Amino acid sequence: MMRNDRPFLESPLKLAIVGCLLLLAAASALAVFQRHALVAGLEQESAILHRLASQRADQHDAHLTALSAIAVAAQGERHDLFLDVAATITRFYPRIDEVQLVPLDPAAETIGTAPLDPAMAQLVRSAARASNGQIALLPHPTRPHHYIMIKRSPNSDAARYGLMLGIDAGKLVGEVTPFWSRPDVALHLSLPDGHPLLDEGRVPETIRFSKALGSASQPLLLETGMAIGLADLFPPVPTVLTLLAVGLAYLAMLAALRQRTRVRAAVEQARLSALDSRLAHASRVNVLGEMASGLTHELTQPLTAILAQAQAGRRMLGKGDTAALAPVLDDTVTQARRASAILDRFRNWSRPQKMPASACDLREVVGNVRSLLTPQATARGARLEFDLPAEPVSVVADAVEMEQVVFNLMRNAIEAVAEGTGRIKITLTQDRSLTVLEIADNGPGIEEALRPHLFTPFTTTRADGTGLGLALSQRLVERAGGEIALMEGGPGATFRVVLPRHKGFAEAAQ
Repeated sequence: MMRNDRPFLESPLKLAIVGCLLLLAAASALAVFQRHALVAGLEQESAILHRLASQRADQHDAHLTALSAIAVAAQGERHDLFLDVAATITRFYPRIDEVQLVPLDPAAETIGTAPLDPAMAQLVRSAARASNGQIALLPHPTRPHHYIMIKRSPNSDAARYGLMLGIDAGKLVGEVTPFWSRPDVALHLSLPDGHPLLDEGRVPETIRFSKALGSASQPLLLETGMAIGLADLFPPVPTVLTLLAVGLAYLAMLAALRQRTRVRAAVEQARLSALDSRLAHASRVNVLGEMASGLTHELTQPLTAILAQAQAGRRMLGKGDTAALAPVLDDTVTQARRASAILDRFRNWSRPQKMPASACDLREVVGNVRSLLTPQATARGARLEFDLPAEPVSVVADAVEMEQVVFNLMRNAIEAVAEGTGRIKITLTQDRSLTVLEIADNGPGIEEALRPHLFTPFTTTRADGTGLGLALSQRLVERAGGEIALMEGGPGATFRVVLPRHKGFAEAAQ
């Protein structure tokens, strides 16, 4: 079925829609890329922070071991040595801001880097007594964002002290990279029991990193996250550059497609012009032949009568004395014979000669005529419908003559239908021996009085018609060994062309 949709490249609305879809796809791809980059950056920075915090936490174990050894070796006498080591630790490791050596005997003196209130001292004693050899981790009761590590010293049932380190959780994970100072980044650190030590921003549920520190004594849970907004997904400069590049590429592609379309249109127009010229030439020659045949038929009888009368007059004059009339009659006879000879030669010259025919595909014939008449059908608002088989439809006939037959029938159908509601259906079928072409329209049909003379030369209902199209089509179809007829019944007019099928061509084409 013919469709009169506007070509894509000539529809501004379709071009704008496709352009918008491309820009939307580019923006989506940019957002996916930016999100992937942000998530990858968060994971990389989180891994660095986790590794560094784990290393720092492992150092705390070494400090506790060293301090415990000093305390045991001093046997309660050389507290100055313990305090010197503790001060050195707090100076070089600022996150450790408190060191306490608490005797399990409440009456004994507590040694540390800062005064220790009785409640805190009792907390250390309780944790040391309850220890089974593992380091106890507790939140600092008076300092936010701090936790304490408590270890019994010596680490046996004969322990005499509770050794405590106070650690600033913020400094444990601080001073890594400027990445963690960004307002859209969240950082949480909590004790194994879930008690929060750091709570800097709300960690998003969708983009997060969560992993316990690699320290056996301090498996603190490190959680990081990032809040991604539109400004992160669509940074101004990359977004503008990306959309500009996609837009320019789209315009360049459109320009290339239009240029290619123009070239194809020019080639197709040249082909159609050549085809039209070929059909016009063939039509003129064949019409001239039909006209010559018709004129010869009409003029032969009068000329023969003139010749007979002139010859009779000459014989009569030969018997009389009217010698002066004889030359006139001789000239009449000569001119009549000359006219008859000229008409005879003209008829022989103008009669279409039967050229050696070769096999042709009627689908290509119909396709060529379709290209020629589609603009005319579109101008009248007529719809062309084609029902053609998928395999070749071959006949032994001259392709140009068959194009002229199809052209005449389709043009007559287009001119017969009403403007705006016309419908012409072209159907091509074949069986084992015959090929049938039908061209049907929904016009007013053929008048009954005109049907017996439909294929007679000079029979027409149009004021500007020659009446030779159907007569010529009949001669061309019969020359190819086929038949053409007007089918009875149905609305409009249906012309059927029946041609012998050429099997050899079809088999070769397959």
